[in-house]
Amino acid sequence: MIRTLHSRIATIIALFVSLFITLPNLWGDENVRKAEMRGVWIATVAGIDWPLTRDNTYQQKQDLINILDSLKACNINTVAFQVRPTADAFYQSALEPWSNYLTGKQGKAPSPFYDPLDFIITEAHKRCMEVHVWMNPYRVINGGTVESLCQNHLYFERPELFAWYGGKLYFNPAYQDVRDYLTMIVMDIVLRYDLDAIHFDDYFYPYKEKGEEFPDEKAYEELGGRFATKDEWRRNNVDLVIEQLQHTIKAARPWVQFGISPFGNNNTNYNELYADLTKWIKNGWIDYVLPQLYWNIGHKTADYSTLYDWWSKECVNTNNRIPCNFYVGQYASGLEIYTQTAWKEPNELARQLKQNYDKGNDKGSFFYSNKYFMKNPQGLLDTLRQQYYRYPALQPACPNMGGEASAAPSNVRVENGYLRWDAVNEKDGKCVRYYVVYAIPSFSKEDQLLPRRIVTTTANPTGNLYLEDYRKAIPAGSRLVVTSFNRYRYESEASDWVFAEY
Repeated sequence: MIRTLHSRIATIIALFVSLFITLPNLWGDENVRKAEMRGVWIATVAGIDWPLTRDNTYQQKQDLINILDSLKACNINTVAFQVRPTADAFYQSALEPWSNYLTGKQGKAPSPFYDPLDFIITEAHKRCMEVHVWMNPYRVINGGTVESLCQNHLYFERPELFAWYGGKLYFNPAYQDVRDYLTMIVMDIVLRYDLDAIHFDDYFYPYKEKGEEFPDEKAYEELGGRFATKDEWRRNNVDLVIEQLQHTIKAARPWVQFGISPFGNNNTNYNELYADLTKWIKNGWIDYVLPQLYWNIGHKTADYSTLYDWWSKECVNTNNRIPCNFYVGQYASGLEIYTQTAWKEPNELARQLKQNYDKGNDKGSFFYSNKYFMKNPQGLLDTLRQQYYRYPALQPACPNMGGEASAAPSNVRVENGYLRWDAVNEKDGKCVRYYVVYAIPSFSKEDQLLPRRIVTTTANPTGNLYLEDYRKAIPAGSRLVVTSFNRYRYESEASDWVFAEY
């Protein structure tokens, strides 16, 4: 009788402890999103973020693992990995040469051999993170001469498709052969790798050089007859490749997103880079837009708040537009390298994030770039860990891509201290990326699948979650439920629940 009484008292105490633990903390949970893009750019051009060493396979792989582990610890759920900085490849390709930024010489394969894109996709998916394959469409030589190119480079076979401008070599966007070639490059990756998105940044037509005109007059005379101005013709050239890529990607892999990270001020995109983002959004040619809002709040000519409002308005589903997701490019590097007062008063990005959450029009952020982000500039990572990113988040679905949730996991059970369930075996877009485990107080009657209830996400297809490792996150008396999360970024209904048992 005494033991039974003690057992009941212990259970009651545990329930009160559970209640205390699971209450919102002092920061409040109203600003924590369950579906949110939390991304970081990993730049490979000139080895900005990676590789830290060239032609050292072991160190390169270990550095990628360290990057992913560090980001995962901050509840980052996505990386944009640059695989084609200058018409070259950070992956095994029969179409373009290995990048000199990887091995020190264009066309030279890594030794011992490995495929960096395949490696990061595999490692990221183990950690329930997405990989957005970052490609630069037109840039070929970022400074230097053609002697730096591999002998079998397309330039030597089809030099008429290229143009020199500002001391750099570019594909000429005027030609359909260029559009077809770029589509072939993209689709080679889409079909051979289990990637989550194709990602372009702001480099379309090159930024203008003072006193120099991009050398496309001959092409304009041949191909631009129906356009009133060369600017309209150039914008159409870029429109054509964006539309072609969207339709081709979706025909083959409808769950693979196509996103653009443009310059933050759209006047520059439209008038200088000839990228008509408004048209692409309106026509549903892109699945997300990620403007690089790299200025401070209150900037005289490029105020962060004003630009945020403009972009969020463009992505709203009005006037029969097909919506796309709106993410924000945040300049973590600016906290280190900018000298203006606004960037030295802690913490400009914290102020920007607070404004983002207060307005609530975006669905997340990417931070440029990993090297500076992981330095925790001005305590940025502390702000994320303690406030906005203190719980894991699921990647947001895109409203114009269709798709549906997968089945809920079945046969959820606790066996010998492990939480187990049967894998959800579905194919193609409904293929399960990972599972989400929740711990819910037994007395709770509110919406159960809240961010603060998430214990962990796991890519283990058959459960085998050792509960002792999560004792702090799973209060005594909790009910455990599991959901599946698939390639279309939809979460399933909750499984049947089981009590946590230690």
